[in-house]
Amino acid sequence: MKVIDKLAWIELKDKQILSTRSFGKDKYYIPGGKREEGESDVDALCREIREELSVQLDEASIDFVGVFEAQAHGKPEGTLVRMTCYRAAYSGTLAPAAEIEEMRWLRFGDKDKVAPVDILIFDFLKERDLMA
Repeated sequence: MKVIDKLAWIELKDKQILSTRSFGKDKYYIPGGKREEGESDVDALCREIREELSVQLDEASIDFVGVFEAQAHGKPEGTLVRMTCYRAAYSGTLAPAAEIEEMRWLRFGDKDKVAPVDILIFDFLKERDLMA
């Protein structure tokens, strides 16, 4: 079994979650990405969010949310994605950059627009009354 290890930034506003869609993709994803060799979770998350959304995460505010695992969208059966999620304050203006074509605030009812691992995260947030 192959596991894709990723990090994600959970940004909530008005009980909606910030989600991104990369060029050529049909699903939205919670922003984040993979660690580069030698990077800590904090370093990788800050770099990915800066590259994808043009904002700077406040490292002192980064807070662990949880780890979620599901079948990786668009990958062969048995390929899992493990998403380690964090919340954090940020500075700057959110704007799509790099491979990001679009960003949207999604509600719980938009689960059909996201990848399987994100569905688990939506459920987790809804159970805690953080999404509407």
